[in-house]
Amino acid sequence: MTSLPIQIGERIGLLDHIPPGLEDGATPPKHVFRWDLDKTYLRTEFDSLKDLYKSALETAADKRAFPGATALLRALKQPGHRICIVSGSPTQMRQVLAAKLALDGIYWDEFVLKNNLKNILKGRFRALRAQIPYKLPAMLQSRIGATAEYETLFGDDAEADAIIYCLYADIVAGTVSLQDLERVLTASRAYEDDTARILDLARRVPKGNAVRRVFIHLDRRSPPLGFRRFGPRLVPVFNYFQAALILYQDKVLSARQVIFVALEMLDSKQYELGHLATSVQDVIRRGRITREVALQLTVEASEAATSGALSGRTDLPPFDQIADAFRARVRELGNTEPTPFEPVDQLDYVRLVDEEHEHRRVRRKSGLD
Repeated sequence: MTSLPIQIGERIGLLDHIPPGLEDGATPPKHVFRWDLDKTYLRTEFDSLKDLYKSALETAADKRAFPGATALLRALKQPGHRICIVSGSPTQMRQVLAAKLALDGIYWDEFVLKNNLKNILKGRFRALRAQIPYKLPAMLQSRIGATAEYETLFGDDAEADAIIYCLYADIVAGTVSLQDLERVLTASRAYEDDTARILDLARRVPKGNAVRRVFIHLDRRSPPLGFRRFGPRLVPVFNYFQAALILYQDKVLSARQVIFVALEMLDSKQYELGHLATSVQDVIRRGRITREVALQLTVEASEAATSGALSGRTDLPPFDQIADAFRARVRELGNTEPTPFEPVDQLDYVRLVDEEHEHRRVRRKSGLD
């Protein structure tokens, strides 16, 4: 039941909710991709009241996606795939955000925003900033309605996405008990009714080792090393070409689709071919893809050069030239061995939430948040 961009208002009446589950007889999705919007897909500044005001006044045409994000989302919308958007943006921005996605040609299946006006009217002021009690039940309810074999999650380093997504993944995998989850929700300052609802959803959600990959877009340029404690499932990326490379290794994207992500980034004029070649080196050094996979990508990209995919675009480098640049940069690495990942025990989510709260307190005190 995929909603086309042109039908957004007609299909859901601009109501903020998760659509009901799949229709009777509908085939369950093979792979679900869950995306945040602000600082993940869209370049959004909200570090000050001025930023918030400016963002609220922007039209759909004013808003800008990160280079490569649009090409990546389009590539992910394949038969058997489901695109689910859960954003902390207020429901009042739904029409503008939906229009922006329509302009970009993004087809989605679920689109949930945060009803902060309702929180204000009910005096639930803690909920205005809290993300765990908002995003976690939205994702759990979504999975109950449409259970996929695999899931891939996209967030950023501006909020607590790394914690939320890993917690969600571990709940789905059945490695977080309801007792531990309740302690996490207490630490996150969730209201009692939210806690009760989340515990109920966690009890009912179909279990399985479904979350294959978690991507954290480093909008704040956080050091990738700080995310290693979350294990190899979570990958911090500086740009969406790096995400595409890893999805190629995961056999989600083809080499052709990866190159189209690269081309969109080059077309933005914010990246040069050398920047993208360096991005290949970076993910190899960090042990996120193997040298062999990167070289295989260049072979398949060169083969795709004969497809005529870029006919009429003389301003962009052809597939084979891009492949040669990547191949040369990979070979420069030689046989450099990446730092291996240490075994990751069950994450201490209470400690992680407490650290996140302290980090935000320090940022607010310093005027950065």
